[in-house]
Amino acid sequence: MFPPTIRRVSLAVSASFVLLCILIAAPAKALPSQADQIQVASPMRPTLSPPEDATADELEAQGDALRSKKLYLDAMDYFHAALKKTPDKPSVYNKLGICELMLQRPKDAAKDFQQAVRRDKKFADGYNNLGVTEYLRHKYGAAVRHYKKALDLAAGTASYYNNLGAAYFARKDFERASQAYTEAVHLDPDIFERSSHTGVAAQVASPEDRAHYWFVLAKLYAKINDSEHSLAFLRKAMESGYKSVSEVYTDPEFAALRKDNRFTDLMKGKPVAIPE
Repeated sequence: MFPPTIRRVSLAVSASFVLLCILIAAPAKALPSQADQIQVASPMRPTLSPPEDATADELEAQGDALRSKKLYLDAMDYFHAALKKTPDKPSVYNKLGICELMLQRPKDAAKDFQQAVRRDKKFADGYNNLGVTEYLRHKYGAAVRHYKKALDLAAGTASYYNNLGAAYFARKDFERASQAYTEAVHLDPDIFERSSHTGVAAQVASPEDRAHYWFVLAKLYAKINDSEHSLAFLRKAMESGYKSVSEVYTDPEFAALRKDNRFTDLMKGKPVAIPE
């Protein structure tokens, strides 16, 4: 059996210690009821270190499995071990970068994505994910350039257009944002209901723009006569306090939606059966 990875054990011990302190601090004469008690979780089974005799493909596959379970630090151990055996594989650098992003380390992630595109200058996912690192650091112009590079290499990828729209939206270039979102929806009508499987979908981060974002999507879906999605996003915009919601009565994109009885009920504040 291989020895457990040290940092996972340390984290488990630290967490157990904190919970034990909470229990010890409770006054003896005021014991909580069973429903209020805090129970120390059983120690997690530590992940074994990457076996030295495993092939690069086996190590990468185990890293993928750990990443799917959100065990990003463990996954990175396996990806690093895989790179020792195949140091020029761009997809492994890309996976490392995604793990770093999930751990909120955009600068470290950018280094991994840069390694990926250096090894394959036509690796579209690498450029897309580089754009995400710039977006997360509020460098929206750089993000746009990376997304456009990804689209030059893989024009039919809805998630890239989605990310490009987010970058334009963050720059308050709503016209270009709407154009990018329109392309994304044309390629994948459900793009806003799930994240990309191949890249990291950037999300609109500014709270003050959230309501406007929902309204833009409501208008976009209304334009393509998808009333279900349009009404759902319009409700989100209203719930988020969009101040210019009255535009639905004048914008030509909402002309067909205004004939829907659910639209009338929604605008009057009545309960409306709309899929979330």
